[in-house]
Amino acid sequence: MGVMAAEADILNFIGEQFRRLNARFDRKDVEDVETKMRLSSIDEHLGGIMMSVAGLNSRLDRVEERLGRVERRLDLTDAR
Repeated sequence: MGVMAAEADILNFIGEQFRRLNARFDRKDVEDVETKMRLSSIDEHLGGIMMSVAGLNSRLDRVEERLGRVERRLDLTDAR
């Protein structure tokens, strides 16, 4: 095997390693996009849950107000 053939083998080997690295980076890029999409979906769902909790808190506040009025009318409140 001559010097030129050995250099060609080395260049081929390096080229193959770069192709493998590029393929891995491409797969990683796809995985990153999928991860970002999933995180975005989770953010949207979390936002919906937070809105639901806020609505429930608002309803609970109104129930507490009404209960307070009922207690006052029935004179069930503590004398403080």
